[in-house]
Amino acid sequence: MRILYAKEDSSFQVVSISAPEGPVVAVGDLAGLKVGERARLRGRRVVDRRFGPQLKVRTFVPLPPSTRDGIERYLASREVKGIGPVIAKRIVEHFGDKTLEVIDKSPERLFEVPGIGKRKKKQIAESWAGDRDQRESLVFLQAHGLTAGLAQRVWKQYGPNTPRIVRESPYRLAVEVSGIGFRTADELAGEVGIPRDGPERARAGLLFVLGELQDAGHVYSPRTALISKAEQVLGISTAILESAVESLSDEGRLVVEVGDDEPVYLRSLFDAEQHSATRLRRLIRHAVDKKVSDTERAIAGFEQTKKIQLAENQRRAVAMALEAKVMVITGGPGTGKTTIIRAILGVIGDKERVVLAAPTGRAAKRMNEATGQEAKTIHRLLEFDPISRLFRKNASDPIEADVLIVDETSMVDVTLLSYLLDAVPDDARLVFVGDSDQLPSVGPGTVLRDLISSEVIPVVRLNEVFRQAETSLIVANAHRVNRGQFPESREGGDFFFLERDSSEDIIKTLELLVGTRIPRAFGLDPIEDIQVLTPMNRGLLGTQSLNVRLQALLNPIGPVLERGERVYRLGDKVMQIRNNYDLEVWNGDVGRVVGVDGEKKKLSVRFDDRRLEYEANTLDELVPAYACSIHKSQGSEFPAAVIPLHGQHYMLLKRNLIYTAITRAKRLVVIVGTRAALEQAIRSNDVARRWSKLWARLRQGLEPKGGG
Repeated sequence: MRILYAKEDSSFQVVSISAPEGPVVAVGDLAGLKVGERARLRGRRVVDRRFGPQLKVRTFVPLPPSTRDGIERYLASREVKGIGPVIAKRIVEHFGDKTLEVIDKSPERLFEVPGIGKRKKKQIAESWAGDRDQRESLVFLQAHGLTAGLAQRVWKQYGPNTPRIVRESPYRLAVEVSGIGFRTADELAGEVGIPRDGPERARAGLLFVLGELQDAGHVYSPRTALISKAEQVLGISTAILESAVESLSDEGRLVVEVGDDEPVYLRSLFDAEQHSATRLRRLIRHAVDKKVSDTERAIAGFEQTKKIQLAENQRRAVAMALEAKVMVITGGPGTGKTTIIRAILGVIGDKERVVLAAPTGRAAKRMNEATGQEAKTIHRLLEFDPISRLFRKNASDPIEADVLIVDETSMVDVTLLSYLLDAVPDDARLVFVGDSDQLPSVGPGTVLRDLISSEVIPVVRLNEVFRQAETSLIVANAHRVNRGQFPESREGGDFFFLERDSSEDIIKTLELLVGTRIPRAFGLDPIEDIQVLTPMNRGLLGTQSLNVRLQALLNPIGPVLERGERVYRLGDKVMQIRNNYDLEVWNGDVGRVVGVDGEKKKLSVRFDDRRLEYEANTLDELVPAYACSIHKSQGSEFPAAVIPLHGQHYMLLKRNLIYTAITRAKRLVVIVGTRAALEQAIRSNDVARRWSKLWARLRQGLEPKGGG
């Protein structure tokens, strides 16, 4: 075997193997395959368009070398510590075909070989035993259905204990081994004889179902719904599942509350929701320390200085921000939310410390540009410590603020809210700003809606669209869609619907718009200024397929770095898809590739005014961003948005999805697709309800407040 290519940070390899029919190029998770070893490989023969015939390996079983030459090559490869080429030759010359048997069963006989003393013999024996444990574990795991790559990960996690842990507690793998979820662990459990209706499977299955519900945005599950869902997934009786719920509750891994629907929480989400409500109630009850004595005079002074006239609702919002401990400002596009934030800053001036924050880097940047004051992401505000993996700012060391204004609150999930509230000092005031008609957060909860529906926090609802926004069809159509009406287009406007029936026609029109028509007509840069927003990630009109086509259209030439099927090219627009606290770059941040080092497998990416280096182990956090999902676009704003819509998106076609997409654009929106798809989205106002009790917890012991 000869290694042709190996990824630094994974078990993926390309190797050349000597087979009876001649050399074979094998690709896959082959890091456990050693030079000089024989192996039995199982996989699928394919013809790669660039590299020709290959064997895509699913599993392999290492076999001991059977010839003297093979044994010598294997020992000389330095895979066994203490043996190099010279010692390998001596050992094989002395023991011949029995060499491996001697090392395995009678290592004391190695003293017969010149040059091997006590220390070297011990080193060889221990290395061989460890190698044997690994080989036997990998064979065991693959024999029970794991791929070679996953088997390697399990061995790396558990070492010689692998067979014991897999036989006794296979569901641990779903929690402790990257890449193994419940379903894989469940198959493995079946292979090693764990009863399908046993308590261990029931407990693991319940945690899996609750995790799935969390991924769908729920904070808890009603007990009956949880049991019903678990019955469908696991095929286990209600009695066994009920017993498993009680067992997990006794251990503290679940929290089961008394109530009409008997809510069942994962412990972490219960703590987050409970803590958020407790902190908010404490803030609300705390006395307000007003620094601005005459609110009306201060607002009038701001209007005179800035030569503007605030609407009555805007004046109410500013006054409330000066007088209420916690409040919410909510409204759609063009209703003056940003004007209110500027007014709050202007009226307070230097009398108090006002801190601005938002959930994403893009939203924080917009806040900064709109106000002229520094705004931070919530994560940066809380100062994440990469060593402890905790936030430095908390109840013991709160943020220094008299007033905290949080924009794009609809994007804040209950876990992040809990961390934020933990770091807000009791004497501070808190202003939540957002659009409750936007898509909810990617994480669990409906924070903004819960704050509003609790009725214990004062709310100012902004309904008036101001004159400067009235001429914009983008703003008008966002409100039309929100009312369930079809959007309007007109010649020379900033909103267009181009009707196309087939997916291929939609793609061709989209490429024409992004590549030539919009840049020429509006003077926009096709990469920097135009964003394709699509409902889904997969399919012809999903982000993955569209990014391949748009990269070929907009950035076809330049140095590249390949990562599996993904290609990064100098000049590419890319998006960070998970929070990286070490680099301080956040989920949804968009940048440009400004450096490619193919040999070292590194990328340099510019995010606004920062240049960050990505090495092989962090590349999976970056995806091309010529097209992104509408969900991922939350908190961002683009000069132009092009939105493909088709019946293939039917499961996702909801009013708040289209509303969110439209409100991302400042100068131009073009929807390309079928009229039926757009009509379906506008009709579908059955926003999926998320199970959350933050609103109810906030009501405990507090009187309802007025709103407007």
